Order: sequence, then structure tokens, then C-alpha cells
Amino acid sequence: MEPPSRWQNCPYCEKRLQLRVWSPHRQSTNAASAMPEQATCFFHPEKAFQACCQRCGRFVCALCDLQLGAEHVCPTCFERGRGDTGLNSGKAEWRSRDVLYDSIAVTLGWGWILVWPIVVAALPAVIVLHVKYRKAPSSYVVPRSGWRFWVAYGGFVWLALLIGAVILTQRIAGRH
Repeated sequence: MEPPSRWQNCPYCEKRLQLRVWSPHRQSTNAASAMPEQATCFFHPEKAFQACCQRCGRFVCALCDLQLGAEHVCPTCFERGRGDTGLNSGKAEWRSRDVLYDSIAVTLGWGWILVWPIVVAALPAVIVLHVKYRKAPSSYVVPRSGWRFWVAYGGFVWLALLIGAVILTQRIAGRH
């Protein structure tokens, strides 16, 4: 069934646009009870998993699964999305909230030990991530806090120890 359409002027650029209006969401009311060892809904632990929220990754049951076109959304993300209005709201905004910058910083802070030449870029990258994203919104599914950025700096302590060991070894070898 084709949704109804109408013509309207854009409030920003004044171009004439054809609008098609779909129903905001469809909700099923026939949620199945979960069997033992079966994935369950984040909001209703007794209900079986129906779909994954495509914005935050939570498992939802048929009661909580809200379909926005082809996208499945949980009630929390739906409410959060309704509060976001304006030109910059949309799918790109949701994806940026899922980036775990602190995990990237920890990987760089300790990963240089395995691939040591990247230490030249790893330390400045960790500093930039910490300064720029220390107050970035944390994911709803994986709660994070700022202490993980400090753990990333702990990986660079090994750099100082490594340099100190090399200098000490050269001094001892120079005395003999």
C-alpha cells in the first residue's frame, strides 16, 4: 500500500518537495515466552528475543520491537530519537554514540608493545582521543567512564622502562 503523499515547501531552502508519510512504527503484541537457554529481551527477561535494536544493539521481544520502515528500534532509542530534532539528527548521530573511544585509546596505549614502531603515533593519538572524546556520550549497552583513558597511559610506562633498561645496559657494557 502506497503511503499518502503531499507537496510542501522546505522551510530552509524553499524548494518544493513531495512528502510521503508512513506510520511512525508498527508494534507486535504477540511476544513468545522464552525457553531455557534462549536469548531474551533486554526489557522483559521472560520474553523471547525477536530482533536486535539497530541503534544500540539490545535484544528486544515482539512487545518492544518497534519497526521504523526496515529498521528495528528498541523503546529507549525510539524515545531518544523522538527528542532529537533539527537538521543534524539522523542515523549518523546514532552511530557516533556507539564508538568506544576509550577502547581505541587502550588498544593504542598497550598495542604498541606488540608493534613497537607505532609508538611514535600511538602516544599523540591517545592524547588526542583523551582530550577530544573524554566527555563523549557513552554507549547505553556498554557503560564506560574516563578511567579507561588513564589505563591507556599506563601502557606508555613500559616505554620509559624499556628506554631506561637500554641505557642501563649500555652503561654497564661500557664499564667492562
